[in-house]
Amino acid sequence: MKLPLNVNLKDKVTVITGAGGVLCSAFAEALAQCGAKVAVLDINAEAAQKVADRITEKGDTAIAVPVNCLDAESLKAAHAIVAEKLGPCDILINGAGGNNPRGTTDDEQFDAAVEGIKTFFDLDPAGVRFVFDLNVIAALMTTQVFARDMIGRSGNILNISSMNAFRPLTKIPAYSGAKAAVSNFTQWLATYLAKSGIRVNAIAPGFFVTNQNRALLFTEDGKPTARTGKILAATPMNRFGEADELLGAFLFLLDDGAASFITGVVLPVDGGFSAYSGV
Repeated sequence: MKLPLNVNLKDKVTVITGAGGVLCSAFAEALAQCGAKVAVLDINAEAAQKVADRITEKGDTAIAVPVNCLDAESLKAAHAIVAEKLGPCDILINGAGGNNPRGTTDDEQFDAAVEGIKTFFDLDPAGVRFVFDLNVIAALMTTQVFARDMIGRSGNILNISSMNAFRPLTKIPAYSGAKAAVSNFTQWLATYLAKSGIRVNAIAPGFFVTNQNRALLFTEDGKPTARTGKILAATPMNRFGEADELLGAFLFLLDDGAASFITGVVLPVDGGFSAYSGV
C-alpha cells in the first residue's frame, strides 16, 4: 500500500475497533506502515487475526484482539491484553458500527396505497435502538476504557461518521440518525477533552463499496442497482470511492504536526456528495 502522506507514528500504540472490515482494515495497515503498534479489535476474531497477520507478515507490529464493544467486561479484557502486549493506548480509532434491517424501511417515501412492505410505521424500536448502540454507545464505551490511558500523556481519538450524518438517506433512518449522533459526540468530546491534550475528530466517508452495502449497490451478477444510479447521479465525481482514498484525510487528522490545532472536526471524504444540491 502506497501512503498519500508521510506521517510518523513510530511506536504509537493504536487501537482500532471494527478492524476486520474493508475500510478499517485498510486503516490498520496504513497505521502499521507509519510505524504504529496496532491492536486490531473486532467482534469477529478470525477477521481480526487475518488483518493482524497481513501486517506482521510485512514486518510491522500488530496483535488481534476479539472484543464486543457493547460489553464492558469484554472491553476491559481487551484493554488488559493491549496494555500487556503493546502498552498504553496513544491513538483510538472508533471504527465499529453498522446498520441492521430492523432499522430500515422498504420504501423511500410513504404511500398509503402501497401495501405489504415495511414502512416507517413498522420499524422495530429495538432494532433502531440496536443501531444506535452499535454506532454511538459502542464508541462511547470504548472511549471510556481506552482514552483513560491518554490522560496526562496526550492522545488522539478518531471516530468514523458518515455522509448520512450530513444528509440522511432514504430507507435507513436508524443508521442516519446514529451517525449524526457520532458526529455530535465527536464535537462534544473534543471540547470536553481539549485541555487534556487529547484531540478528537472524525471522518465522514461518502460512498465506498463494503461488505455491509455491497448487496444494496450491486446485483448478484455484478450489475449496479437503481440505488447505485441515484448515488452516482448525486456524486459530482460520478464514482464510488476506493478505500485508500480515505487514507489522506485519516492520516492527516492523526498527525500531531500537521493537525495540531484541529479538534472537533468531521471531515467529509465523499467525491462532492455533500456539496451537490442536485441542480
